[in-house]
Amino acid sequence: MEFSVSHKSSECRARAGEIKTPHGSFETPVFMPVGTQASVKAVSSEDLQDLGVKIILANTYHLYLRPGHNVIERLGKLHRFMNWSGPILTDSGGFQVYSLSRLRTITQQGVTFQSHLDGSKHFIGPEESIDIQKALGADIIMAFDECAPYPCDYDYVLNSVKLTSLWARRCLDHMDGHDQALFGIVQGGMYNDLREMSAEQLVAMDFDGYSLGGLSVGEDPETRLRVIRETRGFLPEHKPVYLMGVGTPEDLIEAVFLGVDMFDCVMPTRNARNGTLFTTTGRLIIKNARYTEDERPVDENCRCYTCTHYSRAYLRHLFMAREILSYRLNTIHNLHYYAQLMAEMRQAIREDSLASYRNKFYELQGRGIAK
Repeated sequence: MEFSVSHKSSECRARAGEIKTPHGSFETPVFMPVGTQASVKAVSSEDLQDLGVKIILANTYHLYLRPGHNVIERLGKLHRFMNWSGPILTDSGGFQVYSLSRLRTITQQGVTFQSHLDGSKHFIGPEESIDIQKALGADIIMAFDECAPYPCDYDYVLNSVKLTSLWARRCLDHMDGHDQALFGIVQGGMYNDLREMSAEQLVAMDFDGYSLGGLSVGEDPETRLRVIRETRGFLPEHKPVYLMGVGTPEDLIEAVFLGVDMFDCVMPTRNARNGTLFTTTGRLIIKNARYTEDERPVDENCRCYTCTHYSRAYLRHLFMAREILSYRLNTIHNLHYYAQLMAEMRQAIREDSLASYRNKFYELQGRGIAK
């Protein structure tokens, strides 16, 4: 993997750049749609290509459980399995073990846990996580980490940081010259000194990039922004920085301002399936009765497939009738919105006008509810 920065903002820490991988390049800052089970819900790989998506995320924990990483490896690894030719990033599985497991036991060796699918018992440690991700064949992979819950006392988070650093070292040692890029994940909860400790230990190991983990776990937005701002200051400028699982449009704008390069979140796809659509003037709840005979597109400023072919009235009808097409059309729109948002921010960075772009964004959003 190669990372280069082409433009730096004079107004803030934002920067525009490019990451090159064995399966192609993508510009940063970038939003990665989440393909949890080798599928971005409701859309095909061809849909994603039409939307201009360059990189997607897949989930190590879920693919390990079903259909199994060895099955995917035998079928040509993830790119061939899901017919996606662009870059893929996989997470370590640590967050899902933390959030989904019915029962888990953490030791220095790794985590023993029960599957959320059938209750079967499994073990994943640093070496196992790397082996799974090698089998999946992603271009960028994550070191195995321990995500502390929120709220959480200082001593628990301190131990979590120590464990994450220990596991990160073992992940690096287990890579064995593989051509995948490996990112370390900074933990530390909401404690600034522990975030600094975690970052310093990982930076000393010289990972290909660094991720901010342990956020969007229940903390308020102000606390989250504080942690991002402080932690970003502990990380090197010549490596990409990835904020994991954080993703309202407002979150993206503020984090780009703070120097974050990569994002992922289920928000655009999950909200689409729940009938919430993102627009340049705020969120639109498509089930509202006011749209029953509304012939306008979701967003008159949008040129996505959904907005150029279908009305709010039709989309409301599909959603209320629980038609499967509703999920696809809504998802196409939301993913296009996110892709366009990132493209506009990259352009604003190149023009050194990100501050004015940010102000205009909030001005257009108004109360955050589309008319």
